[in-house]
Amino acid sequence: MPTVSETYIENRVRVQPDDTNNYASAHGGNVVKWMDEVGAMSAMRLAGATCVTARINGLDFERPIPQGDICIIESYAYDAGTSSVRVRLRAFREDPRTGETEQTTSSHFVFVAVDEDMKPTTVPELSVETDRDRRLEQEALASEGTD
Repeated sequence: MPTVSETYIENRVRVQPDDTNNYASAHGGNVVKWMDEVGAMSAMRLAGATCVTARINGLDFERPIPQGDICIIESYAYDAGTSSVRVRLRAFREDPRTGETEQTTSSHFVFVAVDEDMKPTTVPELSVETDRDRRLEQEALASEGTD
């Protein structure tokens, strides 16, 4: 039975000119794409199967990520249904020169585990064992109504 911490993934992408909009900041569609890809990885760690996006529950763009900065995507599963996995996702901007970070985007995605025929398949229970697991789960649940 996988734990919340075992589904935690953090990924970094340098925001290049091709990733930006007319304002020299990361295009929102690219940020969502990066979040979707990393979120699916967290869901698959729990499910042990391919996972596809079923829903995005709110998506708040709080501030831009300038070209040249790094986009950090933080993702982890915090709840599971029969075939679904709920994943908390947050994006941050990081200045590559100073390491300074600030949150830019937040959301909760729902993924569904599928078999080779793209039919929903069951996922294991998500285990909450450590203080870190509990903290991550509580933060995700508390933010559900605000993201």
